[in-house]
Parts: sequence; C-alpha cells; structure tokens
Amino acid sequence: MQIDATYSPEDNKIRLYASARLDSETYERVKAAGFHWAPKQELFVAPKWSPKREDLAIELAGQIEPEEMTMAERAQAKAERLDELAHKRHRQANAYNRAAQELSEAFSNGQPILVGHHSEAKARKTQARMHSAMTNANKAAKLADYWLYRADGVERHANFKNDPRVRAGRIKTLLAELRDMQRDINHGHLCLAAWEKITQDEAIKIAIGRSIATGSLAPWDLYSKVDKGEVTPQEARQQCIEAANRTINSDYRRRYITHTLNRLSYERELLGQVSRFEGELTPVILQAFAREHGAHKPEGRSVDGETFILESSAVLPLHLANDTVLELSADEWRDLMQSAGYEVPAKKDGMPPILNLKCKALQAPNRYRRGEVQTFPVVEMTKADYGKIHSEQRGTRLSLCGEFRFKICPNPRHDGPRYMAGWCAVFLLDSKAHPLPDSVAALESVEAVA
Repeated sequence: MQIDATYSPEDNKIRLYASARLDSETYERVKAAGFHWAPKQELFVAPKWSPKREDLAIELAGQIEPEEMTMAERAQAKAERLDELAHKRHRQANAYNRAAQELSEAFSNGQPILVGHHSEAKARKTQARMHSAMTNANKAAKLADYWLYRADGVERHANFKNDPRVRAGRIKTLLAELRDMQRDINHGHLCLAAWEKITQDEAIKIAIGRSIATGSLAPWDLYSKVDKGEVTPQEARQQCIEAANRTINSDYRRRYITHTLNRLSYERELLGQVSRFEGELTPVILQAFAREHGAHKPEGRSVDGETFILESSAVLPLHLANDTVLELSADEWRDLMQSAGYEVPAKKDGMPPILNLKCKALQAPNRYRRGEVQTFPVVEMTKADYGKIHSEQRGTRLSLCGEFRFKICPNPRHDGPRYMAGWCAVFLLDSKAHPLPDSVAALESVEAVA
C-alpha cells in the first residue's frame, strides 16, 4: 500500500492519499492525530498543520510534497459536485411533478370520490399517491435550491480567501501568533535571569509566590509543595530553572515559529513585494519593528547616525538575532525589515497644539447636543492661580471664578442641592500668547463694528 502526503500553504492543511484501505492500527493512529476522512475526495485531511501531524505524515509517506490542487481548483471541483447534486434534485422534482399531473387527471373533470362506491378505495389511493408525489416534488425542489446555494457559497468562500484585504488580515493574525510564542520564550529568559540572583532559601520561598512582568516565576502548584515541606526551596528553584530551559529550548515551539515564519513569507509574497524603507531611520522605528515580531520591551539607540543598536532584557527573536543585542548599519536595518516583511507605518497627523489665545469667547460644537454651538467664556489668570484652583477643585469643571456655577436637582441621598461647574477657556497672563486665528479675528472685528 502506498501513502502520499501533501501540504497546502493556502489553507494550512496536510492531506494523506492512500492507495488502499488502511489497516486498523494505522487508521487509529491517523484518526488520533486529527485527520478526517473526506469521502468525495477520497483522502484524509487534517484541519491545520502541527508538528505531530507532520511527523506522522513523514513516517507514513516518507516525505511531504506540495499540494498540486490549489484552493480555487478544489473549490471548483466541489462546486461542480454540488451542481450535479442540484441538477439531480431538479430532475427528481420534474419527475415527481409529472407523476402528480398524471395522477391528477383522474380528478380533472371534477369527479368527486364516491363514498361507499366500489371505486372509493382506488380513488383515495390515487389521491394519496398524487399528494405524495407533490410533496416529494416540493422537497426535491428545495434540496436543489439548497445545493445551488452551497455551490455558490463554496466559490464565494474561495474568492474571499484570496481577497487582498483578507490576506492582510491573515498576516496580522500570524504576527500575533508569532508574538504569543515568542512571549513564552521571553518569559523563560527573564525567569532564568531572576533565578540566577535568587539563591537563598528564604528568598526562594518568597519568589515562588511572586510574578514578574511576563508571568509567574514558578508553576502554580509549587508554592504549596514548598509550604508543606514536600519540596525543599533549592529543589523548587532547580525545577523552575529546568522549566524555563524547557520553554526556551522547546523543539516543538521552535518548529511552530519556523512554520509561522514560512507562512508569513508565503502570504506576503502573494500580497505583493514589501517596499524597502528609504526614509530617515530612528530608534523608535526599530523598536516598533522589534515589538511586532515579539521582542520584549526593546530599546533602540543611534551610535553615529549610521549605526543603530537594539537591545532587550530578554533574548531577541530567533529570526532577528539570537542575542540580547543587535547592532547593524542603517542599510542593514532596512534590508532586515524588508526581508521580514515589515512596512513602516505612515506618520499620523498629531493633535493640534494647545495655543494660548486671548479673545472674548471661544465656540465649539456641543458635545451633548448635535447641531448646536457651545460658547466658552475666557478667564484671565496666572499659571500659579490656575494651578491653585486646579488643586483645590480637582475633579470638577472650572467656572468663571473657580467656584461652582450651576445648581442642579437635589440629590436624594444627601441633604441639600448638588452643584456642578461649567466649562470655560483660560488665558494665561504669564505664558506665551499666540495670535488669534483669522476666522476668530474676523468675527470679533465684525462684532466690534456692530
């Protein structure tokens, strides 16, 4: 018996093609690994790739080859099968309709069923057969519409998967998965750094129940074991170190990271070539790039304007640098970002600057009533006075003189009325003043003339 294994990066699935029926032992192993039998395609398919399924496929087939049939071709084949089912149901519906029409001819002249006559049994049987044929015709027509709808859905789904916006979303999802896996490795490195400093028994007992920025320093059940005396502090420390080393050196996790990087490369290639960043390189750009690929709190700095250093308290991601520090020239950083598929986001428009304007009143759209304009009176004071009012009335809205201005309905839980201040604009006398915008200056000049 020959078994062939294929992998499709389009849907991230492994498929097994067997030339004959699997024996019971092999079938149980394939089923336990998560493979399902697809009768129409005559193959076993896994819902997604995993190291365990890849190992089993290589063991059974010897190697995994690329899937020859694309997602569009597979969708087309499935749509054709569903179309054939729809046509079959249409033919059945037409046959039942013809049978119902032939049976209805017995009642075409309006001849009623004669109760008690010798023809009553035959007439009622004919009537029942006619009703049954009409019911079956109706069911077959509905099934035909259903299979046509399924065929159309299969084609729409294939087109949806190949949409550039959907592909860009898959890239974001893969990057998120990459960061999750790298976060576990970062936590392992930080735990090792912490346990190198913690060596005394009393300090170990305290640290076992504590956490760092990335998670707990010890397994959840280790504290109770040490507290009950089942495990000594030094044994607990050694277990924590071994657990951190297993996380860092896990072959399973590294294979997942490699596989995710390969899928990212495939998706980016289909989406289009990533442009090389030619703008001014800054440490902030490098930090954002490293964070997107899973680095733990990276810090960048410029050495001489042409050389940049990126470092982290944990080891940087393996596909960037298997070290805590990475030093490259500006061109090398640009090449690395392009090879990793990273595009520097366009700079967003920042918030408008806060200007110290002196005018009679400021107007703005009412945040509570749409379509209305709200006017804010301008109050003049020094920075010291403003800071004093703010500290005294912290959490309230300042009125014209820094006191409560509006009286609202009484609070049923307290005696007396409740007050709330209104909004106002403050002009600082001892701060730099800016000229009024043209629109405000023109408005005030018109009011002055009037």
